[in-house]
Amino acid sequence: MSGAGKPRGASAAEDAEDAEVPHLCLLGAVQGWRGETELDLGSPQQRALLAALALRARRIVSVDELLDALWEDPPARAATVVRTYVSRLRRVLEPDRARPAVLVSSGSGYVLRLPDPSLDTEVFEELVASAGRARAAGDTATAAGLLREACGLWSGEPLAGLPGPFAQAHRARLTERRLNAVRAWLEAELETGRHAEVIGELTMWVNQHPLLEPMRELLMLALYRSGRQAEALGVFADARRALLEQLGIDPGPRLRELHQGILRNDPGLAAPSAPPAPAPGAPAGSVPFPPAQLPADIADYTGREELVATLRAELVPDGPAMPVVGISGMGGVGKSTLAVHVAHVVRDRFPDGQLHVDLRGAGRFPADPGEVLSAFLRALGVADAAVPRGTAERAALFRSRLAGLRVLILLDDARDPAQVGPLLPGNRSCAVLVTSRAWLAEMPMSRRVGLEPLAAEESVRLLAAIAGEPRVAAEPDAAHRMAEACGFLPLAVRTAASRLAARPNWRLSHMVERLASERRRLAELESGELAVAASFRLSYDQLDRETARAFRLLSLPDGPGVSSAAAGVLLALPEEEAERLAESLADLGLLSCPYPGRYQYHDLLRLFARQLVREEDGAVAERAAVERLLRHYLVTVASLYRVVRPGYPFADLVAPEAAGPAFDGPAEALRRLRGEITTVLAVAGQAGRDPDGPLALVADLTLVLIQLIDLGMAVPDLCDLAGRVADAARAAALPRSEARARYTLLWALREMRRTRRARTEAARVIALGRRTGQTALLPGALIALALTGVGHHADDEVAAWCDEALDRAAGLGNRSSHAFVEGMAALADVDLGRYGSARSRAERALAAFRELGDFVGQVHMLYARATALHGLGEFDAACEDYRSCLAALRALGSRDRMPGVLVGLAESCRAAGHPARAQEAAEEALVIAERVGLEHRRANALAALGHALCDLGQHDRGRACLAEAGTAFARLAASTEG
Repeated sequence: MSGAGKPRGASAAEDAEDAEVPHLCLLGAVQGWRGETELDLGSPQQRALLAALALRARRIVSVDELLDALWEDPPARAATVVRTYVSRLRRVLEPDRARPAVLVSSGSGYVLRLPDPSLDTEVFEELVASAGRARAAGDTATAAGLLREACGLWSGEPLAGLPGPFAQAHRARLTERRLNAVRAWLEAELETGRHAEVIGELTMWVNQHPLLEPMRELLMLALYRSGRQAEALGVFADARRALLEQLGIDPGPRLRELHQGILRNDPGLAAPSAPPAPAPGAPAGSVPFPPAQLPADIADYTGREELVATLRAELVPDGPAMPVVGISGMGGVGKSTLAVHVAHVVRDRFPDGQLHVDLRGAGRFPADPGEVLSAFLRALGVADAAVPRGTAERAALFRSRLAGLRVLILLDDARDPAQVGPLLPGNRSCAVLVTSRAWLAEMPMSRRVGLEPLAAEESVRLLAAIAGEPRVAAEPDAAHRMAEACGFLPLAVRTAASRLAARPNWRLSHMVERLASERRRLAELESGELAVAASFRLSYDQLDRETARAFRLLSLPDGPGVSSAAAGVLLALPEEEAERLAESLADLGLLSCPYPGRYQYHDLLRLFARQLVREEDGAVAERAAVERLLRHYLVTVASLYRVVRPGYPFADLVAPEAAGPAFDGPAEALRRLRGEITTVLAVAGQAGRDPDGPLALVADLTLVLIQLIDLGMAVPDLCDLAGRVADAARAAALPRSEARARYTLLWALREMRRTRRARTEAARVIALGRRTGQTALLPGALIALALTGVGHHADDEVAAWCDEALDRAAGLGNRSSHAFVEGMAALADVDLGRYGSARSRAERALAAFRELGDFVGQVHMLYARATALHGLGEFDAACEDYRSCLAALRALGSRDRMPGVLVGLAESCRAAGHPARAQEAAEEALVIAERVGLEHRRANALAALGHALCDLGQHDRGRACLAEAGTAFARLAASTEG
């Protein structure tokens, strides 16, 4: 049935006190009426705005909500367009009013104030509710008449011709309500014996919705009761053919049962002689079968066995309290799949049914809890007429209906506690599973699970389950790389595997190559309805503008994550405000927070955010944010240098006036450096690779990062960075920057025992330093030339470089620089066998560093004096210095230098006749060396341990350690260029 023109509901309007109030029709093309006059509502988009207000009549609708309703991507002047539409609609709805009373401003939005019933949607809902009440009272004929009138309000597709995501979403919802009403009306007509009269109407609906089985059931029953059994059987045959051709499935059990009943002329299918009354004590509209609404479990479910077992144990009804289990995590991490799988595992514990709903919390238009409750109540056998209008009343009836029942409720993709709260039962015999991207911290739960990506092995198993075991077995390395490129995210792995499954001739290595490009990776992770970027987009579209900007810009730095201080710099906001935004993103599952004040992206989320930066912010804003962060790191590291190496000139050389953060002593400064250094190096490398990046700034940062070498931290990474920056500066004709980067490079190479290359770089720094007037670099470069020249140049030449270095340092007038050079000269003396001179130099440098408060310098000089004492045969004194050195390193919280000191201690203990102490020190050196890296440290520790064991008579184990050390030294010799 369909109506046309002015709605049936207008008859109610004629009785309204104010005949001039406009009336709106949404159940078809959007129209407006005042009395018998149709109103000009303007363009389709203007009508769409009116519909968005009408469907939320008497409620405030914010401007942001209207923007989202009208546009997928609002244009720059969208808010101005909305205000223009509102102004035009006011003139149409109330042409004679100076002050608006129908479409009014309220706070940050608008309210459409219309008296009941001025909307055909409200007239429709009231008629349907009245019909339900009549049917519950046994008055089926009245119910049929009311439903007939309700269906007559429709004039076609609801909100016809309106653009925008809001109209699209509500068009689907209203169409579903229409189909339910039509079905209820035609059922009522059949119950009153009007089967012949509704055959034509049913035939029309079946033709329009050939896959809608309930309509076919009603048509078959109407034909059968009209004596047209063959036609009724033909409707079933048509249904079977349509379902097989379009969906590949057979008709459902109800349709098959009706078919069998018609074949055997079941007396129960005859027309009722009188309208049936509700059974005594039974709820109106009760259904013979418990609801079983769980989506199908996937056949290839893989991994998380322990978690499944834990959740299975948690979802036990009739415990001390109702189990409410929350599963949260980023989009694509597998929350819904896990929840559905667990629900199927425990479904036998809930014989009274399982309810499921997609709450659409990640989308723009989340499900209304009142509408969800209405659907749940109908599934539990409550008639439409008995469903209250208010959400609170529906929630109360829902709890009452579940009293004493064992029902499992799966609430998928919840937005917030306000959406979930009304949907919770009130008794402990039920259980609830809730999935959400946000953490839902305010909601009480018996257990919360923050879902992480799969383990590597689980990801490979999932890949094999979808793409095929033989293909994965043939390329195991490629399978692991492919899972890694997917970030072990289940949706990404499933998408990539589905692409492979559809392309049997592709090798896994080919897919790995396609995923290698970070800019193409998200585009590759799309297959049919599976799309990683689309899943991420749902979360992003929920963000307000400020939080969306934070999500984009915080993704820019390379490295494992950003601190709250770095976030403030990237966003150009105070740290507290940046942390608030980062915490909001963490609550929504878009960031992780491994510990307070530190935030990380999943690899694919980072790629998605960076793609948004390119689309929405542009290269200039991207480069500016990274440069802000780089300057922040330069000032921070320079400030740290001043604390760790007080008085040394490099901090003032690169950041002479900048005020950086304050540190509570060297130990706290080193702790901060250790927590941030990986990101600092990554961002420096990132900026250094940018052809238009701030290369001079990167070179300055590389220079003050030389303190890492003093501490033995991250030396290979720093060596790689310094080499690339030096080469880039040379190519860009920036000799000052090249000199600074090569200075750090030469000391990193020396630390890694790449002596020949270090000597070459020292010579380059000396030449560049003289050419560019950077005299602060010359003492260190000259003493490095001396240290790397031992054994390759005459002793007198090495001594001359030491003297020149000391003269240059004295000329700078910087005590710290002079003490450093004298300490390094002490190590050169040790290498030359001049142990007395070495001790004297080390003691002078140690005294200077103590006066300066340079704890790191003191550590180095204690070590230098200990090696000199060992050379002089004063082994006990050497052991004391080594122990003092270890104590200082432990106080600083610096483990990286400990292996070398422990090896020295082991050698002095052994020489002093204490092999057991030597073994203890060597064992500790080996353990720490294996943790902190650098092969030469491990080789030295193995050699010291081997000698100590042999001294103790443990020859087999000792020789094994010495052999392993020899192998390591051979590898080092082959890779370090002499």
